[in-house]
Amino acid sequence: MYSMSILSPKRSAILTFIRDRIVQQGQSPSLAEISEAFGFASRSVARKHILALTEAGFIEVTPNQARGIRLVTHYSGSRQRPELLEIPVLGRVAAGAPIGPDVGLHDTLVLDRGTFFKVPDYLLRVQGDSMIEDGILDGDLVGVLRDAQARDGQIVVARLDGEVTIKRLEHRAGEIRLLPRNPAYAPIVVSPDKDFAIEGVYCGLVRRE
Repeated sequence: MYSMSILSPKRSAILTFIRDRIVQQGQSPSLAEISEAFGFASRSVARKHILALTEAGFIEVTPNQARGIRLVTHYSGSRQRPELLEIPVLGRVAAGAPIGPDVGLHDTLVLDRGTFFKVPDYLLRVQGDSMIEDGILDGDLVGVLRDAQARDGQIVVARLDGEVTIKRLEHRAGEIRLLPRNPAYAPIVVSPDKDFAIEGVYCGLVRRE
């Protein structure tokens, strides 16, 4: 998938901590402050996370400076830098039989814009395996762009009688169907008496470490 766009929850939290400290105090935190904030046993643990964030392209570190961490959020010369996005994780979406909404903010991830082919408004955690042939696996976080309209064949997050699912949209002879991408599951036919709405359009996924 990619090596630099997705962060583990811990590294996402550390990156957010660094950003907030720079915004609030005008300088980055030291390794000691990061270790204290996250309860690390030693600075070497914090240094490991900082090295990973550096290798991923989210930050740069000036050697031999106690507060030498700098966010990378722009383009410089010929080197492309990721533009960081903070995207909320709002709940679950079924890749199987529809499940009830699991609303509320569950988490926030810091990702780079290049992860998605369109910038999502939020992420939902996939529950089930009905979309595996499209590479969407149980436990993945799918990016969703809020949109009540979708083209035939697009992957959508749909609400059906108050429950939420992710499927491919199909229009056939005046009929709407939600198609799984796993032969173990049958298509869902949206009858006229159903309370149906497209919540958003799929625009990529992240797979957490």
